[in-house]
Amino acid sequence: ASYPDAKLNIHYKPEADCLKDLTADSVRLVIIAKRITDEELRFVADSLKVGPEQMLLAFDAIAVIINPEQEITRFTLHDLKQILQGRFKKNLIPVFDGLKATSTVRFIVDSILKGDTLASKTLAARSSEEVIDYVSKNPDAIGFIGVSWIGNKDDAEQKSFLTKVRLAELECKRLPGQYCQPIQVNIYNGLYPLKRELVSILKENHRGLGHGFTDFMTAERGQLIFRRAYLVPGYLPFIDRPAHRNTRRGAGCG
Repeated sequence: ASYPDAKLNIHYKPEADCLKDLTADSVRLVIIAKRITDEELRFVADSLKVGPEQMLLAFDAIAVIINPEQEITRFTLHDLKQILQGRFKKNLIPVFDGLKATSTVRFIVDSILKGDTLASKTLAARSSEEVIDYVSKNPDAIGFIGVSWIGNKDDAEQKSFLTKVRLAELECKRLPGQYCQPIQVNIYNGLYPLKRELVSILKENHRGLGHGFTDFMTAERGQLIFRRAYLVPGYLPFIDRPAHRNTRRGAGCG
């Protein structure tokens, strides 16, 4: 709306395909859930003679969803590792939005399995919506999706999802024995253990459309969009204010 003459051609792809597109001349910018290595940066620079720039945009998280009938609602990272390897005390079936190339699978393998493989019974859905649908119909399923698919309680569709499945609680980082869900304040404070970065990788040698869009995303309005989507802005301060209840008659909450 602010730049009516600017046109963005956007492609929604698995993370691995976005990384492949970095070597294509026509792609100016990719947004993925990780930083690329120095070796990958050098490869792009050598191939296209352009120095890529990485920039943090926001913080995301992986939400763990369970069926409303599931009795186990809290998990440690060790529990999740056992579930993903098929060794948990209860036969829970992991479900992802695809088993290859997605950022969710890559993050889980890197962060929880530390390079080990997923159990053979792990299921792949075609989308995050299908993960939610499968978990809602199967009490022994446990789903892994980006929190932006289910964390916004002001979104009518996401609110309907939360009538079909439940958000599991994971053991907090730095607070053993305490559990939390992937709400904004827990992601911001680093308590939720499956927190990840949302990173832009820009490859323009001039101040073109890619730079302009990146500037917009990291400025106030762009950061407010991330916050409104129930992610945590990477630049805009996220203020956690305590609220105190006034018990005097007629008074509300402060």
